[in-house]
Amino acid sequence: MRLPDSVTGSFLVVLGTAAAYGGWLLPPVPGQPVGPNVFPLVIGIGLALCGLAIVFGIGHTFEEEEVLIPLDGQTAAAPPPQGKLYGLRALLPPALLLFYVVAADRLGFIITAAIMVYVTSTALGAKWKLALPLAALAPFAIHLIFGKLLRVPLPAGLLPTPW
Repeated sequence: MRLPDSVTGSFLVVLGTAAAYGGWLLPPVPGQPVGPNVFPLVIGIGLALCGLAIVFGIGHTFEEEEVLIPLDGQTAAAPPPQGKLYGLRALLPPALLLFYVVAADRLGFIITAAIMVYVTSTALGAKWKLALPLAALAPFAIHLIFGKLLRVPLPAGLLPTPW
């Protein structure tokens, strides 16, 4: 079943508006310019704007499928074969969230996030030459953002960060 863009876009506008309104209701933290109300407010406004862009069809012309014309005597390349379990990739995000809940306290944020980044990048088709450095560097960058900038405590586990 395919829903029209106006329906899905409207749903995103309502969801973004609800998130922004929920963020607006959160009290600010005294003495800090950025509190818990800013993140849902920004995400909600962005989601509502994206929903409006979908409703009005902005960027729809970029989604037209390209027709491949085979070169002299050659046939067009067939899509890569997909296994029987290819559709189960949709269960990867909730499985990774459950993995984080179970493993983060024991392993710590850095190790758990590295495993999650590696699994996600390989599931999306990245080669190990890209997935390994990404899995090694991304958790430290995310830890810096959440630990130092936003001051969100993250579990130290087996590999505590030097800062």
